[in-house]
Amino acid sequence: MLPTETMRVVVVSGLHHAARSRTVDHLLRAIPGSIAVHHDLGAIADGEVRRVVRDARGVLDERPVELVHACITCTLREDLLPFLLDLAGDGAPPVCLVETWEGVEPRLVAEAFDMLVDGRPVSRRLHLAAVITAVDAGLLIADLSCDDDIAERGLGIAVEDDRTVAEVLTRQIEYPTILALAGEPADEAHREERRALLEHLNPAAAVLPVDSARLPDLLQGRFDPRSAAVRLDPLCAQYPGLPRSGRVRTVTWRRRRPMDPGRLHAALDELVAAGLRSRGRFWLASRPDTVLLWDAGGGALAIEPAGPWLAALPEGAWELASEARRAAARMDWDPETGDRGQCLSFTGIDLDEERLVALLDACLLTDEEMGEPGGPWTRHTDPFAEILDAAS
Repeated sequence: MLPTETMRVVVVSGLHHAARSRTVDHLLRAIPGSIAVHHDLGAIADGEVRRVVRDARGVLDERPVELVHACITCTLREDLLPFLLDLAGDGAPPVCLVETWEGVEPRLVAEAFDMLVDGRPVSRRLHLAAVITAVDAGLLIADLSCDDDIAERGLGIAVEDDRTVAEVLTRQIEYPTILALAGEPADEAHREERRALLEHLNPAAAVLPVDSARLPDLLQGRFDPRSAAVRLDPLCAQYPGLPRSGRVRTVTWRRRRPMDPGRLHAALDELVAAGLRSRGRFWLASRPDTVLLWDAGGGALAIEPAGPWLAALPEGAWELASEARRAAARMDWDPETGDRGQCLSFTGIDLDEERLVALLDACLLTDEEMGEPGGPWTRHTDPFAEILDAAS
C-alpha cells in the first residue's frame, strides 16, 4: 500500500499527437478526479515553454514556464517535478498523467523520478505507476521508415536536435510496458498487423486499444526505470526469436564465429534494408576483444564500440560490469569464445528470413580463415576503422 502522501504518476508519451491525446482523454474520463499536465515545447527554440493542466472537463490552467535554460532537462528539473511534488499529499488527485511533447522519449522523463529534489528522493512522494506510449496504426510504418530529422517536423527538444523520426518513435515504442494503439475500426486487419508489429518490437509491453476498458487497471503497479534500462541494454539484452504473426516476423541471428569486416561492410546496405528495425551486438575479426553495438531503423545504421567482451578481461575486472551484464555473459558462455559472439535481431514485414540468414552467415569467417597461422585476427583489413577509432 502506498504512503498517504504518495501520488501516482503515469507518463503518456507518443510521437503521434492525436493517439496520445485520445489515450489521455480516455484515462481522464475513466479515473475520476485525475488530471493531466503537458509541457508544450513547440517554441522551445525561442526559449518558450508552456505548461497546460487539464482534467476531463477541459483546461484548468495554462501558463508560460520560467526556466534558466529552455531545454527538456531544465523543464523536468525546474518545473515538472516541483509541480508534481506540490500536488502530492493531502488532496492530491488519484492519478496525475504526464503527457509528454511529441519529440520527448519516455525514458528521459521516467528516469527523472530517481532524482533528488531538496535533498530528498522524488520517489518518496511520487509513485511512477506506468509508462505508456500511444501509437497511430495508420502512421506507424511510414514513421518507422522515416529518416527525416525530428526538427523538420517542428518537434525537436533542443536547438540542434538531429534525431530522426524513426529513432524517436522506435525509442518511444521499445521503452514502456504499455502500448496504446489507435486506428480506424473499419480496417481491423490493418490494425491487427500493426498490433503484431508493436508486440515484436517490444515483447515486454501489453498492447491495447487507446480506449480499452482494461487500460486503467494496468496503472496499479510500479514502473521501474532501472529494470527498463537493463531490458534495453544491448550488452545484455536477450532478443527473442518470435514466431511469425501474419506478415510480421522477427529473426534473431546468433553465431559464435567472428565476422569478416570487409564482407560485413559490403553487406550493410542490404542488411539495413532487410527489416524495419534491427539491433544487437556483434563481433568482428579485426577487433577480437571489442563488443560492437548495432542499432538500425529508418534506413540508417549506427555502429559503435562498447568496451571489451568480458572474456577479454581478467576475472577480477568482471566486478566493474553490471550484474545483468555478468549474468547474460554466464548464460551465453562458450568454452572457446566466452561471451564473444553474434546476437542481432531483425524485425520487419514480409522479412525474407532465408535470404537474411544466408547474407549474415556469409559474413562469418570460414574454416580456412579460422585456422590461419597466428589466429584468425591477423590479416583482416577493417573498413570500419575510421569511424570506430574516432568513437573509442
